[in-house]
Amino acid sequence: MSSALDRLHPAVVHHLVNTLGWRSLRPLQQQAVAPVLEGHDALLLAPTAGGKTEAACFPVLSAMEQHGWTGLSVLYVCPLKALLNNLHPRLSSYAAWLGRRAALWHGDVTAAARRRILADPPDILLTTPESVEAMLVSTKVDHRRLFGGLRTIVVDEVHAFAGDDRGWHLLAVLERLTALAGRPIQRIGLSATVGNPGELLSWLQGSGRGARPATVVAPAVEAASTTPQGDIELDYVGSVDNAATVISALHRGEKRLVFCDSRRLVEQLGAALRARGVTTFLSHASLSVDERRRAEAAFAEARDCVIVATSTLELGIDVGDLDRVIQLDAPTTVASFLQRLGRTGRRAGSVRNCLFLALRTDSLLWAAALLTLWGRGYVEPVEAPPEPRHIIAQQVLALCLQEHTVGSRLWAKAWNGLTPFDSGAEPIVRYLIEHGYLDRDGELLFIGPEAERRFGRRNFLDMTAVFTAPPQFTVLAGREEIGQTDPALLTEQVEGPRVLLLGGRSWKVTWIDWKRRRCFVEETDLRGKARWQSSGAGGRSAALARAARDVLLGADPPVRLTRRASRGLDELRDQRGSTVHPGGLVVTRGGASGTDVRWWTWAGHKANATLAASLGDAVEGRFDDVSLRLPDAVTPALLRAVRDGAAGRLCLPEVDERALAGLKFSAALPPPLAEATLAARLADLGTAARVLAEPVRFTTVG
Repeated sequence: MSSALDRLHPAVVHHLVNTLGWRSLRPLQQQAVAPVLEGHDALLLAPTAGGKTEAACFPVLSAMEQHGWTGLSVLYVCPLKALLNNLHPRLSSYAAWLGRRAALWHGDVTAAARRRILADPPDILLTTPESVEAMLVSTKVDHRRLFGGLRTIVVDEVHAFAGDDRGWHLLAVLERLTALAGRPIQRIGLSATVGNPGELLSWLQGSGRGARPATVVAPAVEAASTTPQGDIELDYVGSVDNAATVISALHRGEKRLVFCDSRRLVEQLGAALRARGVTTFLSHASLSVDERRRAEAAFAEARDCVIVATSTLELGIDVGDLDRVIQLDAPTTVASFLQRLGRTGRRAGSVRNCLFLALRTDSLLWAAALLTLWGRGYVEPVEAPPEPRHIIAQQVLALCLQEHTVGSRLWAKAWNGLTPFDSGAEPIVRYLIEHGYLDRDGELLFIGPEAERRFGRRNFLDMTAVFTAPPQFTVLAGREEIGQTDPALLTEQVEGPRVLLLGGRSWKVTWIDWKRRRCFVEETDLRGKARWQSSGAGGRSAALARAARDVLLGADPPVRLTRRASRGLDELRDQRGSTVHPGGLVVTRGGASGTDVRWWTWAGHKANATLAASLGDAVEGRFDDVSLRLPDAVTPALLRAVRDGAAGRLCLPEVDERALAGLKFSAALPPPLAEATLAARLADLGTAARVLAEPVRFTTVG
């Protein structure tokens, strides 16, 4: 402890003791001091509220003083604007200890505040990758002046980036910042528990992988990894109304955070709780910023209340001192559950807790499967999606916007040799030139008319984000924005008034401005409806599906089961016992005429998609997370022959052209490459191969 404090700047140590009143540093904070001060790239792992922000910031602030960094020297990057807003006051106060400044830049920050930042850059800038991209492509920003002094980049909740295309975008932007600074920039990732920390840090290093020292610091995670801990209970309630009854009756006088995995469910539960007189607040991405802030602030200050949220409150946003976490149904990953569990147990003498309320029997099975994996100490590895060709296209276009013109033989150097943004991207660049996304003048490339047409609106703002948001209508009560709703709710036929459910309240639609995508409403006592387009999560994993099989075979998760949950699991085992066998996989033949034939692979959505593509006519093409539908003429010998033939020639799943709409910038790719990108992301070749090698038995069900 003393050696760690001795290395921090004296002013930081003074304020730790006298301003914060700390008597010691946490183990993570102690162990992070040396590698961060020595300039290592680092991954700091701890559960939610484990002190990761301070573990990074205190040595970074010390380095800032010890080495005399000036201008904007530290970027602090987060996946959510709400998290940045939450962190800004804290980081500003830490920076002020040394006479330094921290500022905030994201889509909700005013133009006047941005001008002040550009005129007099702070020492620390809190932002998102999309906002950094917007700065890089803006003609109003002197990129080299603003970013030329960068020394360190802190990426908070790095696991939330790495698992999707925002991670590829983040890596590419970091490499462009490195090129602007003209020096390596230290990269520090902050994360909750992940299954592959070494690989995650290696990914974060980008082009510096293997060339720069790298350290994983995870004392709290290592200490807790051997025995999962917490007061966890699983209950089966059967409906949203029953869930609301249980929540309203239990834990009165306590502050409860309820997670739901859809906005629609948040709205339904919020309305049901309010109908039972429970003080209830809501938070999800389709509520207005002001609506969410009011709800989160009120919840943080209140007692005996509930806030119902999607994963927007999973990533460390401070909503005060929680007593309970409740989960409707189950998230699809153990990592997500650990984030949510970590919101509780922060007070001395309290324990982390979570109550699962399953709404349907299949939800009960998946919740039990998730808790079984958790009980085994399993956490999913974070893996970047393969073959991000559409992000390559976006980055080449963004680079041309940033530099105005780029040498046709020099563009690959902008990412410092980072794969796949290197010379291997040449076919994509050729396509961009051939189809007018880029123009060419001798050896120079610049933005072409097709890029202007597709992405040029609002000064190429659409170029800065790599995810596609479904269209929504803004809902207004007078001048107050309530949030956004799916346009399908405004076009479907209804009898009587059209009533929406938003913010846990019902709103009667009074007028729709189709051109400006606005919907005007007034509050009503009538019952409203909520709906949003699904983002398409891609189904459940192989690990979770196999854990569900284990539950049906008799495994109970190491948590408290209510009598309703125990009875529900027993009924599931009776009803679905024919779909599992301890000696291997099962093919069932059922239905009135024996034509419902299913191969119960318990392999997850991606592996079953791969098998469906690879087995051709031997399957009917229909599959889900746990089974494939087979033709009624299939026999054990025929299936064995087909499996043997497919074992050496697994195929990628077929891609529906409509699915390409969700792959942003796919229009800037040759169609075969766009389809190949999506197909690679829909596949699980390894699990499919293992399924083909497992024994199979046929059985008839009544």
